[in-house]
Amino acid sequence: MMTRMKKKGSRIKHIIKRVIPGGIAQEMGVEPGDAVVAVNGEPISDFFDYQYLMEDEEVTVTIEDKNGEQFLLEIEKDADEDFGVEFEMALMDNYRSCCNACIFCFIDQMPPGMRKTLYFKDDDSRLSFLQGNYVTLTNMSDEDVERICRFRMEPINISIHTTDPDLRVKMLRNKNAGTSLEKIKVLKEAGIGMNGQIVLCRGFNDGEALERTIRDCAAFRPEMKSLSIVPVGLTKYREKLTKLEPFGKEDAERLIDQVEKWQALFYGQDGNHFVYASDEWYLLAQRPIPEAEKYDGYPQLENGVGMIRSFEDEALAYLAEQPADLPDPLPVRKYSSVTGFLACGCIRSVAAKVEEKYPQICVRVIPIRNDFFGNAITVAGLVTGTDLIAQCEEILKEEGPDALGEILLVPGEMLRADEDVFLDDKTVKDVRDALHIPVRVMGKGGAAFVKMLLGQDNHTQNRRQYYEQTDRSDRGQTECGEIDPV
Repeated sequence: MMTRMKKKGSRIKHIIKRVIPGGIAQEMGVEPGDAVVAVNGEPISDFFDYQYLMEDEEVTVTIEDKNGEQFLLEIEKDADEDFGVEFEMALMDNYRSCCNACIFCFIDQMPPGMRKTLYFKDDDSRLSFLQGNYVTLTNMSDEDVERICRFRMEPINISIHTTDPDLRVKMLRNKNAGTSLEKIKVLKEAGIGMNGQIVLCRGFNDGEALERTIRDCAAFRPEMKSLSIVPVGLTKYREKLTKLEPFGKEDAERLIDQVEKWQALFYGQDGNHFVYASDEWYLLAQRPIPEAEKYDGYPQLENGVGMIRSFEDEALAYLAEQPADLPDPLPVRKYSSVTGFLACGCIRSVAAKVEEKYPQICVRVIPIRNDFFGNAITVAGLVTGTDLIAQCEEILKEEGPDALGEILLVPGEMLRADEDVFLDDKTVKDVRDALHIPVRVMGKGGAAFVKMLLGQDNHTQNRRQYYEQTDRSDRGQTECGEIDPV
């Protein structure tokens, strides 16, 4: 039922971008450009308010049309039935920007001239829940924490770095950083699942400081389900920033020994390893990547913890299921596949297994050196179109026009979600036009890689959905206190 209201205008409203065909909203005459003002009489702050209130079987939705006139929709529906609209802003709110000035912040190390949204520093618990971003908790009020508990927004991924209050203030350069971790106790008492992250900086939070952090975080188990340790990423753009030294082979060996000592203790207590070193440490130490059992179901795969093991195991398991003979002739026999240096060895190993089983297939794996950010950056997700084109052009110049084969494979991690755009705004079309070769974007995981090589892919890219802020806003933030730089 629809009731017209005399009230016009609203301070908070959420513009509808699309009305889904066949949905409740369309049936009740809602149109793109209309706005949701309230549900059950309560104003809507963001996506989570909206979802929580729309779970009722009987709801009233206040709509404001393009002329500012409001009308009330009285709806009876199933508890899990959606209203049937998409909003102009995915979160129905601006993202909360970070109020820290961390000594290791990657965004501070980016070159000028990139698209504006890449310089936005988020510290938003909603993005932690939706897409796995890590939050420091310095940006959260007590009301924010209560809301997480009420809406069961879990797991929450927390950037811990250190549990030493003074050291955390120094590393995050925020006077509130030392006390903000107290919010973890509230989350634990409410039974909210958490994952922790430590960005390790040599001479700051390693060694004995790391021992303390692991020990303190373990006290929050089982609600804190995992703790990852990743090395700080250092680009070549660190002028006037805190001096940080890269880790070496011996550093990585010590770190792995330290982690494995704790893992043995935790596994003996409850059958879970809890703390994990990211893949970079094992490659730097020149040690084998642990077996899958050591990752307890990969709770921090997106943080680079076990990604190589997962990719290889998935790829080889899928390959083993395939018949001995493939349909002939194959549409493509000779591929090139670009990646970062970090995953190059793993991908070459999988490609060699494919070639061994199917000799008619040839795969050239090309690690792209990161000249854009600096050679210390080795992950595929930070490879730019500029570097990819330049280095593949060198291969073509040296070896001839057939050096890249028939198809160039690009991992979806290199591109912006739902778009064929690299970090530097080069596009897949730019790569194709520059190298004069068809380009296909690969889906996620080892099975997707093998499917592509065997001609079984359906050309869906299956990238993870990311929400990217379109304009910076400080709306709704708590007051944050910065301190002088280190």
